[in-house]
Amino acid sequence: MTALFSLKPNAVECLRADSKQAILEALADRFAASYGLNAVDVLERLEERENLGSTGFGRNVAIPHARIEGLQRPTVAMLRLEEPVDFGSSDGLPVDIVFGLLSPENSGVSHLHALAAISRMVRDEKMHEALCEAPNAEAIYALLTNVIDRDAA
Repeated sequence: MTALFSLKPNAVECLRADSKQAILEALADRFAASYGLNAVDVLERLEERENLGSTGFGRNVAIPHARIEGLQRPTVAMLRLEEPVDFGSSDGLPVDIVFGLLSPENSGVSHLHALAAISRMVRDEKMHEALCEAPNAEAIYALLTNVIDRDAA
């Protein structure tokens, strides 16, 4: 079995953001730099989805997601924020971990499976703690790829 989504090393970033909009813009930039997508198109799709309701998952995590043309499989970018930011999450907690998920325009169940996999990963208390305490983006990428590889086996 292969992993449910693609994650490249440069798609993980630690940064400071001061608003939900700044987070979405940073995600769009990560997707553009890592996967060769158009940042404006990505941002537009993420904003469209966010306007339907916050993708603040709870427990200080957000999972902005959308479908977009030009992808062959679900693709992820991850941001760890230096300071928590209000994201309109249902539990009222600000977010400091953000997983962006983009899937092919015509993806159906594969998009939902990828969302579920990310959700399971961040609900795991040890993984959540490890993501928060990792010293840098490289360490976060290593954590994530270990989980992705384990779950794909």
